[in-house]
Amino acid sequence: MLVVQLAEDRITDMTALWNKEWASSLPMRERLLRQNMFMDQNVMREGSCMVVEEGTDRLLGFIVAKVWQDQESDVTFGSDTGWIHALIVDPDWRGRGIGGLLLGKAEEALRRAGVNRIVLGNDFHWRMFPGVPADRPSSRSWFEKRGYECLDSTYDLINEYELQDVVEHPQADGVTFRLARPADKESLLAFMKRCFPGRWEYQTKQYWERGGTGREFVVLEKDGGELIGFCRINDSHSPLLAQNNYWSPLFEEELGGAGPLGIDERFRGNRYGLSVVQAGVAFLRERGIRNIVIDTTPYVDFYAKLGYRTWKSYWRLQKQLQ
Repeated sequence: MLVVQLAEDRITDMTALWNKEWASSLPMRERLLRQNMFMDQNVMREGSCMVVEEGTDRLLGFIVAKVWQDQESDVTFGSDTGWIHALIVDPDWRGRGIGGLLLGKAEEALRRAGVNRIVLGNDFHWRMFPGVPADRPSSRSWFEKRGYECLDSTYDLINEYELQDVVEHPQADGVTFRLARPADKESLLAFMKRCFPGRWEYQTKQYWERGGTGREFVVLEKDGGELIGFCRINDSHSPLLAQNNYWSPLFEEELGGAGPLGIDERFRGNRYGLSVVQAGVAFLRERGIRNIVIDTTPYVDFYAKLGYRTWKSYWRLQKQLQ
């Protein structure tokens, strides 16, 4: 076996290897792998590699590590946390030390970069998983044997609407729920920087830089024009593949996504949070979308008020480096 640098020219092999394991539940597309592993400048080159069979060059496994590296952005993250973005080993080659070899190389590279905490999935942008899928307890046990501890669980939720189901647009005194427009770019970025600096600010900045027009954001606006909240929505026409739209190949019809949402803390307690999600769902339904996912949330009871139920579950794991 040989360990080589992760390479984009192996993306077809990487996609096939992923789908050998996950096609029925988490189907991969080359577009998604390219976006999340080769277009993201925060992927750590030194910690991302592949194992190939010597002589045949057959891909047997790969790992992708991430750490904050985007020096061109005015958004900042701490450098003490790193992420294992993905770890895939050919099921036919398990038990031969490939996974441990790849994980060890990624951990060592992250350690050299100054990281003292490694999280499995759920990084600041373009994450593959929010954690270890809960239907794979053997994977959780494998990581726990290597020093990872489970923190809690998170969930993807789904609602499947009938064609005749109408979701009403919410109404509230003194505020308006509407889709953002290109002219809202600067005010939306300023809102994120003020109210949700970090992860959501960075995601919003990338959205506009990569061709966003505003149609993926429902904004909550006070009379007078002040932006006080938002809900992100996604569909097949969105410029970026977002987490709640990753697994759309599982559906014959188009898949939509709602979330995240955020309300300026000065205006919380007015039921605006649930209402802005309802507005996002109403806009998606008007686009003819019947299946809508809300991803990576612990707030199952909150979204159940809009008819959402648990679809997929994940364990969040981390490891403290000595």
